[in-house]
Amino acid sequence: MEVKEFKIKWGMVIDIDKCTGCGACMVGCQVENNIAPMTKKDPYNYVQALTTDRDDASNKLRTLTWMNVYELSNGKVFPDHEVAYLPRPCMQCGHPACVPVCPVVATDKNEEGGIVSQIYPRCIGCRYCMAACPYHARYFNWWDPLWPEGMDKGLSPNASVRPRGVVEKCSFCHSRYLDAKNKARAEGTDPMDLADGAYNTACAEICPTKAITFGDLNNPEHKVYELAKSKNSFRLLEKLGLDPQVYYMTEREWVRMQGDNYNGGDGAASNHHG
Repeated sequence: MEVKEFKIKWGMVIDIDKCTGCGACMVGCQVENNIAPMTKKDPYNYVQALTTDRDDASNKLRTLTWMNVYELSNGKVFPDHEVAYLPRPCMQCGHPACVPVCPVVATDKNEEGGIVSQIYPRCIGCRYCMAACPYHARYFNWWDPLWPEGMDKGLSPNASVRPRGVVEKCSFCHSRYLDAKNKARAEGTDPMDLADGAYNTACAEICPTKAITFGDLNNPEHKVYELAKSKNSFRLLEKLGLDPQVYYMTEREWVRMQGDNYNGGDGAASNHHG
C-alpha cells in the first residue's frame, strides 16, 4: 500500500528531554475526549458484578488511556543509571497497519490532515486493529462508560461518549480541528491554511514543560516543520515503514536506540502511568 499524501499533515514533535513524566497530558486527553475513569461498577452489568477488576484503575487490561506515558531506562546501575519518559499518542501513520485489517471500514485515513479516523457506530469490536497496531495505541471498551456522581455534568459536548464494545483511540482532538476551521471561516480566512497554534491538541496545550509541539508537518511556517527535521529527531519503530506522524527528540543516543527496539535486551521500557 502506498502512503497517502495530503496537503496538510498534522503531527507532533515530542521532546523527551523536556518530559518529566508528570502525566498532565494523560489527564488533559481524558477530560477533552470524555474518557471514563475505570473506577465504578455498573450495577446492571452481570459480568462486572462477578469481578472486582472495575474497582482497580491500575488494571492495564481494562483501562482506557489514549495518551500513555512510558518510562525508559538505560539499564545501568547507579551512578550511571538514567531514565526518560516517552508520551505515546496515536501515531496517525501514513501507512497505518490498522486500516487494511478492519472488516467494516470503521477506521480509515482519507481526510485532509492525515488523521486516522475511528468511526464508532461502524465498529463491531473485533479488535483486529488492536492486534495490528505495533504502538498499542488502540483500546477496547470493556465496560459501559460511567463517571462518579456529579462528574458526568462536566463532560465536553464536543466529543461523543463511546459505548461498550467498540475500539477507540487518540484522534488528535479532532473536534478542536473542526472548531479551528469553523473559526477561520467566520473570520474570513482559509480553513485549509490555519496559522501555527490555531489548532492545538489538549496534551500539547496542558504540558507544563512544553515538551509537546503540534502543527502541520508540511507547513514551513509551523514550528513542527523544522523540529521534525532536527538531527535529534526520530520516530518509533521507523524500520516498520508505517510513516508515523509523531516525531520524538532527544540528545541521548540510548533513547533513540530504544525507540527502534535496537537494544531491547540491554535497556528496559515500562508503563509508567495508566
